Amino acid sequence: MPQPDASVAERLLAGFALQQKGRLVEAAAAYREVLARDPGQFDAWHLLGVIAAAQGDFAGAVDAIGRALAITADNAAAHYNMGYALEGLQRPAEAIAAYDRAIALRPDYVTAYANRGAAYCALKQYDAALPNFDRVLDFNPRDADALLARALVRREIKDSTGALADCDRALLLRPGDAAFHAARGAVLTDLHRHQDALACYDAALRLRPDFAEAHTNRGLAQAALGDATAALACFEQAIRSNPDLAAAHYHKGMHLTARGEHGAALACFDRAFALAPDHDYLFGQRLFTRMRLCDWTDFAAQTAQMTARIMRGERAAPAFIAVAVTDSPALHRRAAEIQTAAECPPNPVLGPIPPRAASAKIRLGYFSMDFRLHPVAQLTAGLFEAHDRERFELHAFSYGPNTGDALRRRLEKGFDHFHDVRTKTDVEIAALARERCIDIAIDLAGHTMDSRGGIFALRAAPVQASYIGYPASSGAAYIDYIIADRMVLPGEAEISEKIVRLPWFQVNDGSRPRAERSRAGLGLPEGRFIYCCFNNAYKFTPAVFDSWMRILTRVPDSVLLLPADTADAERNLGREALPRGADPARLIFAPRGEQAEYFARLAAADLFLDTLPFNAHTTASDALWAGLPVLTQLGQSYAGRVAASLLQTVGLAELITTTPSAYEDLAVALAKDPGRMTGLRQKLARRDSSLFDAKAFAGYIEAAYTQMSARHHAGLPPDHIEIAR
Repeated sequence: MPQPDASVAERLLAGFALQQKGRLVEAAAAYREVLARDPGQFDAWHLLGVIAAAQGDFAGAVDAIGRALAITADNAAAHYNMGYALEGLQRPAEAIAAYDRAIALRPDYVTAYANRGAAYCALKQYDAALPNFDRVLDFNPRDADALLARALVRREIKDSTGALADCDRALLLRPGDAAFHAARGAVLTDLHRHQDALACYDAALRLRPDFAEAHTNRGLAQAALGDATAALACFEQAIRSNPDLAAAHYHKGMHLTARGEHGAALACFDRAFALAPDHDYLFGQRLFTRMRLCDWTDFAAQTAQMTARIMRGERAAPAFIAVAVTDSPALHRRAAEIQTAAECPPNPVLGPIPPRAASAKIRLGYFSMDFRLHPVAQLTAGLFEAHDRERFELHAFSYGPNTGDALRRRLEKGFDHFHDVRTKTDVEIAALARERCIDIAIDLAGHTMDSRGGIFALRAAPVQASYIGYPASSGAAYIDYIIADRMVLPGEAEISEKIVRLPWFQVNDGSRPRAERSRAGLGLPEGRFIYCCFNNAYKFTPAVFDSWMRILTRVPDSVLLLPADTADAERNLGREALPRGADPARLIFAPRGEQAEYFARLAAADLFLDTLPFNAHTTASDALWAGLPVLTQLGQSYAGRVAASLLQTVGLAELITTTPSAYEDLAVALAKDPGRMTGLRQKLARRDSSLFDAKAFAGYIEAAYTQMSARHHAGLPPDHIEIAR
């Protein structure tokens, strides 16, 4: 056999020595000399690729290492380094294939397992990532970095208990590492142990005062503890520490949104978007904030882009925002499935619920963060009081704030058992529900802000249902039923749950006082036809506003009464009126005020103009209760059909339209026909409408609960249920 050229071997060794000393440019030159003499020299190509990767030239690294592997394909280190270079090019799927080959050649290649785990994390395939870090720790149980990596993966797959154990082990090995303290704090935040989380963030910041991520997460913990001032200070400190940290800008924006400072929030979201346009949920939050401000810049294009991203499976917007922006049941379900998979996937940690015999009473568990002065509680308070206590035992699981207001006190008395579980983890709450043998768990929140879907992911009860708080499918396989009616859910194709259809779906409290119809003292013009809409400003879309302005121009003596939520929204709406041919002075803005003042304004108006794709919900029933007719346009989705359901229930189906032109024509015709308007008001003056009969509604929903429970105890799977009058 021919002997290798001695000078080639010498230059190769010289290059390797230079590389070991960090003299990479000289080492690369030596390897090129070798290749000039022997283009088939594997080591020279391989090491040249390693140097390229070290210099950040990942494309050059892939080329050089690829040439090496074409010469010798069974070198584990070369496959590993190819994977590293591919990761540098942000090609994680190809990197995983390279690590697979390295591990096949060397099953004990620990760093290849670690890097393969990281590549799976880049693809957000956390279930696939986990075994890689398990394998690293099999080789070295004291590898603190692997423990931290596994903790972060376990956090992603909602194994908070396992993540906390890994953080604790890692901190024993490396107590002086700020990142480990911060990671433990994040896990404790997931577990709703916010005070303990603060201690971890404080420890991290003592070690590293400029740790922007720790400041950000500390802000989230402070917000959860109700200290808004401290939370904002944390976000601002994070931004000072690292102005390019998108998460800090995003969470500051979310915090400002919760305070109603939408203009300042939008500036935060814009900055976050400039830094990280693919940040989870940012695209939708930014669009939604603009909607709150009635800033419709590029609205159609932005909506189309959000829709496309959601349908591709991206976390472009929270599910609630998808519901608010579009009238597509398919998109609503897809957004919900994405959010469920990301935030509250099925969690088997508590195991299956053991079979138990049917009890004398069906135990109902109602779960909410809004057992306080809130629209959901205002609607449902009468239902809880009306339930038949001979057949049902009622439990409230309240994981929101205890505001101590009058409605909260009423709700606490309205249940047989009121559990304040806001300091408990999802596991603890689900375990408590199981301990109390809850038969049916009813989620009153769905994908709304501060909801706790993880409770249901753990199976709090053998039967789980969604009702009233979220007007769309949960997208969660563990929610068995959605309680609705035939108007809001006429079909089933885009609903993950089985549908329970009641004669009408929205319960109402019929014990409220009614306001007299008078404009005195309300600052409203006498002698003019007053259209109104007291929906939240994010429900005002350009298409809806187009219709409203056309209505105003066709009814010259009319005005439009809107809520004075923000000065920015008022200015933007006034500016939008002009190019539509309407005088901005015909838009009247009034504060919502206290409940009595709010109902007085509703009673004083002439016609409520509904919105699409997101109808008035509680606001529509408020208007009807106040004797104010509601004009709606029927949408495709649950959220866009609620007002139609309410109108049908009160016997005013003639106010349901199906096209913008029909909506506008009827709004104009009614304004010009006082006799017809009087007739509509007379219908609403009847106090015997079933919409406001909580006792009657309780009987129908109890019939549904009885069927759900009976199916379960008969060993039958959930199925559609129809409850007739």
